Amino acid sequence: MELIAFIDKNMPMIFEYLGSTFILVVLATVLSLAIWVPVGIAISKNQKWEKTIVGTASVIFCIPSLAMFTILITIPALGISRKSALTALVLYAMMPLVKSVHQGIKGVNQSVIEAAKGMGMSARRILFEIELPLASPVIFSGFRVTVVMITGISTIATYIGERNLGRLISQGLQRQNMEMIITGSILISIIAIILDMLLELAGKKIVPKGLRIEKN
Repeated sequence: MELIAFIDKNMPMIFEYLGSTFILVVLATVLSLAIWVPVGIAISKNQKWEKTIVGTASVIFCIPSLAMFTILITIPALGISRKSALTALVLYAMMPLVKSVHQGIKGVNQSVIEAAKGMGMSARRILFEIELPLASPVIFSGFRVTVVMITGISTIATYIGERNLGRLISQGLQRQNMEMIITGSILISIIAIILDMLLELAGKKIVPKGLRIEKN
């Protein structure tokens, strides 16, 4: 009953934090796709940069999120702002997105590629008409992981000024207010679950049926 009373009393604040979280996740996801998908495609075609890029992504992914946010706010161009939050989330998205795109394209059967070349198809056509469609199950799987991960890490951005659901959790811990902690935790979990479900449905439309990676 106390939880329901807390939610009812603080509904405007909760909706504000909910909206802020959603906007941050969407912006980070769009930027990550725009940056890392082309990078993943590029390194799948250039082995010279493959180890460097994947290695860099692995190192970044191992940095604790709070440490990452702290490092970024010391950069004058970023500071304590949404820019730092977005930068951190985009950097964390590098590993799953770049790796899934790279592995997806490298996993395409080379005999199919050779057959396409024999038919006179250009490298561009092979990429967009053969490699990316065949790699789409792996790429989309990595994309789903990225979105859920970004949603979870976005709560840490509250420590650098973001007014999102993470604030309910952090302030709840400071005040030992279980209602705040539970509300923030449940809502961020619901967002992650809903986004994953929506992406699963989208995957059924985008990824050809015969190529889908089904959950056990």
